[in-house]
Amino acid sequence: MWRTCRFPSSWLPGRRAVRLCSSNPPKPSHSLPSQSNSSLRPQAEKRRRRRAREEAILSSQHSSESVNWSEKQKVVYDTQTPPGTKKDTSLPFPSSYSPEYVESSWYQWWEKEGFFSPKQHEQLSHSVDQTFSLCIPPPNVTGTLHLGHALTVAVEDALVRWRRMQGYRVLWVPGCDHAGIATQTVVERRLLREEGKSRQDFTREEFVQEVWKWKNEKGEEIYHQLRMLGASLDWSRACFTMDPSYSRAVTAAFVQLCDAGLIYRSEALVNWSCALESAISDIEVDSKELSGQTMLFVPGYDNKVEFGTMYTFAYPLEGHNGEVAVSTTRPETMLGDVAVAVHSDDPRYQAVHGKQCRHPFTNRLLPIITDPVVDMELGTGAVKVTPAHDHADFLLSQRHSLPRLTVIGGKGTMTPSCGHWLDVREHRCHCLKTLYYDIYLLPGLCSLFSLCLSRSGDIIEPLLKKQWFVRCDEMAKKAIQAVEDGRLEIIPHYYTKTWNNWLSDISDWCVSRQLWWGHQIPAYQVELPDSTDKQEEQWIWGHSEDEARQRAAVKYGVKPEAITLTQDSDVLDTWFSSGLFPFAMLGWPEQTADVQHFYPNSILETGSDLIFFWVARMVMLGTELTGQLPFKQVLFHSLVRDKYGRKMSKSLGNVIDPLDVIHGVSLERLQEKVKEGNLEPREQLVAMEAQTKDFPNGIPQCGTDALRFALCSHKMQGEDISLSVSQVLGCRFFCNKMWQTLRFTLGVLGDNTTPVGTLEECVPLSSMDRWICSRLHSTVLQCEQAFEAYELHTVTAALYSFWVHSLCDVYLEYLKPVLAQQDAGTAAQTASAVLYHCVSTSLALLSPFMPFITEELWQRLQPFRAGAAAPTSLCLQPYPRSSQLAHWHFPEEEKDFLLVQKVIRVARSLRAQCGLNKEKPVMWAVCSPRQAQALLHFGSAVWTLSQISSLQIYCPDGADDLLSAHSTPPPRGSLAGVVDHTCQLHLHVQTETNVDQQILQLSQQKAKLVPKLEKILCKVQSSDYTTKVPAHVRQTMDSTVSALQQKLQTIEDQLKELQEMQ
Repeated sequence: MWRTCRFPSSWLPGRRAVRLCSSNPPKPSHSLPSQSNSSLRPQAEKRRRRRAREEAILSSQHSSESVNWSEKQKVVYDTQTPPGTKKDTSLPFPSSYSPEYVESSWYQWWEKEGFFSPKQHEQLSHSVDQTFSLCIPPPNVTGTLHLGHALTVAVEDALVRWRRMQGYRVLWVPGCDHAGIATQTVVERRLLREEGKSRQDFTREEFVQEVWKWKNEKGEEIYHQLRMLGASLDWSRACFTMDPSYSRAVTAAFVQLCDAGLIYRSEALVNWSCALESAISDIEVDSKELSGQTMLFVPGYDNKVEFGTMYTFAYPLEGHNGEVAVSTTRPETMLGDVAVAVHSDDPRYQAVHGKQCRHPFTNRLLPIITDPVVDMELGTGAVKVTPAHDHADFLLSQRHSLPRLTVIGGKGTMTPSCGHWLDVREHRCHCLKTLYYDIYLLPGLCSLFSLCLSRSGDIIEPLLKKQWFVRCDEMAKKAIQAVEDGRLEIIPHYYTKTWNNWLSDISDWCVSRQLWWGHQIPAYQVELPDSTDKQEEQWIWGHSEDEARQRAAVKYGVKPEAITLTQDSDVLDTWFSSGLFPFAMLGWPEQTADVQHFYPNSILETGSDLIFFWVARMVMLGTELTGQLPFKQVLFHSLVRDKYGRKMSKSLGNVIDPLDVIHGVSLERLQEKVKEGNLEPREQLVAMEAQTKDFPNGIPQCGTDALRFALCSHKMQGEDISLSVSQVLGCRFFCNKMWQTLRFTLGVLGDNTTPVGTLEECVPLSSMDRWICSRLHSTVLQCEQAFEAYELHTVTAALYSFWVHSLCDVYLEYLKPVLAQQDAGTAAQTASAVLYHCVSTSLALLSPFMPFITEELWQRLQPFRAGAAAPTSLCLQPYPRSSQLAHWHFPEEEKDFLLVQKVIRVARSLRAQCGLNKEKPVMWAVCSPRQAQALLHFGSAVWTLSQISSLQIYCPDGADDLLSAHSTPPPRGSLAGVVDHTCQLHLHVQTETNVDQQILQLSQQKAKLVPKLEKILCKVQSSDYTTKVPAHVRQTMDSTVSALQQKLQTIEDQLKELQEMQ
């Protein structure tokens, strides 16, 4: 339904009888289409998925994966230990793992001893002449770390500790970003809340002092969190981007880029935040898609403001009957219209090419221009052109030499020349109607409309402003070329396409910000003795005002004292100073020792969301200012999401503080934090409901080591990480497993003060000793290869598998009865040495990921260490190398034990079927001669771990002399299980068993097995199987089919025997 408001004929030059557009209601359009509907569809799909996730949270179903836990006994380290003093590990070993006990005192000692300084390199006996340097992505001084930051710290610290243990000269520099917009906003709110004052009540110098005061009070919180996370940063080089030395680097960079013609001042359309009264960068603008009339909260407004409604109105033709109708979601900008654009091929407007329309409010004539950029299918096919308030219209005005009229001011209000308007965002339609001009309202017909917002939630207004810009095109080409030439490696490699696409289409970077907190731009407006007000602006720049004055004197040929300089009041974009971090943190522009030793950095590791904000700009600025790439590799990790797949964001209320995971927190406190945030009611409801479902009892105390290990256990170079606290809790259980392993090891070593032999001297004797030693060698090799490829999830998986599945589940269980024997002698002594070295080496392998617990446990082992005194801390120990363990590599032992493990699993399954507890029956293995050799070789392990009294071997295909004593087939009626297609186990149970129960269990196994076998056979017997499936896959499938058929046959034979017994 169109709603019409008439206006007096005095506004019209003549009667309008013809409307030059389709008689159908027009499709909505913006001034000029800046985004097609197809490009908005993915955004609409994201919005739909987000809504679905919210509905899932709000549904009545309770989470099946909520964190269920019981409070563990807390053990506290309460021995008086002055900060920086080494922890006393001679105290009795607590019976259970407690993060609070383990993580006490170690970090202060590491830091005081200078273990994280490059100076330690000279004191290492295993040092190598190689350097590893990187910077931490400097977090905002205003904030606190979340799990995304914790992932960055966990990954970088793992790499740093690994390289340090390898003997590299390592430098990892901590830093903090001054966060111009965020910090100024926080301080302004604080002053308003506590003193009732605004920024304008202070001079600039006074306000900056207030910011420094706030920074000195609150700015150390992030550094405290980094220490709690165990980050081995060199704190003596901590760098804040507003430090005097860093500010000098920012000034030098600006001056150098200006001198090179890469920074210029120009009037251009910028993204303007009315709430901040400042320009912001293009990539700091977020788009919000609206599918129709939408009411939104906007900073500075008490009530919601309407957006997304389409208005249609018509401009009368000058000197002709008729009018041209245009549609817009921003009717207030019509006061800045300077033209109407149509497509030259649009048949509806052929007659009006070159004609003019009369603006009814300003009486201004608007030319009707033709341009191929106009989409004939959108709206009426005619678009209003407002160059001063629309990016697409601005480009159009450049092509057609159109004027640019500013009608919206920096505070978001209409300019005085527009008349008695109330506000850009409120009452705009009312104001137009009050002027009695025809307005046609089309509710519900607005297609997807992209609204630009700043991170503060404010609506962005495109405004014409004179600003400083960085010319990016040539620098971007060099950044692309560096990747193509292989001088800069991006990992994962698929981000190279994103890198190239963005840099190939880069626009110049507006670096001016209308703030008081930040680096004031070192550029000065020059006023000469004969200057006039109408004269074009003249600017000069310099490292200081005196230098700028000297430069101006030379440039304009006047005496320095005759020049008046006024420094630009704007500050530089925070990302400009952050882009200098890899070299400014080392003392650039001075050629300091740090610059010479540690620049370029070895690597940059950061989140993939910073590829444009930070990484590309660092590469461009570093290459231009230093002549070198700032780093050789860029390693991107994925984003951390919550368990529902939502990005962790303050605006969603789903951010988890890593300290809450480390120390634990109640549900009540979690929900208090959500209420303290500035969330919309629905977002707050969703956030609190998710917390209630996920953490009904709060978050348990997991500890730093468990959190770091859980974060590094996810594949970084792939899909986003959906981290749940349950996973972290699982890693705490792993910490307890490590704790109990060391308790057992210390018990084995006992009070023996004789040192254990060195690793090189330790020669495993038994088959099981050889197997666990070889497994350790393979694990070390796997860690070496995965670390070099930055696949930390592979390292953590290998270490977890070795410690839990090989060391604890197999070797320790085998070892217990061996050590209990009175006459074990040499075997027990060798096994003790093997155990010691396996545990000690594993702790060193785990140290980069779990620095606290590994230090605690390793220190407890040191009294038993042989040879010269060890380095004082595990973090300075040599990282284990596979070459050191070459004498422990027994590949045949590992290969044969794979069969033994299968046999043990099947044997335990058979015992469970029979309901056996303590009884140890005789077991027959019907197998091939090769398999028989392997089982006999590991005979003691099979007996112990399978809990059998003896192992009988039967080889139907014949056996050599070694197996002649084991040629009796299994007795009739034995319970059978299949290991593979050539190996079966038969358990001879003496006690009476429940035949009906066994028949039921076997029938259930058969019911599961038959469809599985049929499914595989269907694939194998297909007509194109041999042509499409590779040979090695067919071979694996054939083995699988044979094993399944053998297992099915065994079940059927057993069922037949049991049914005869009934």
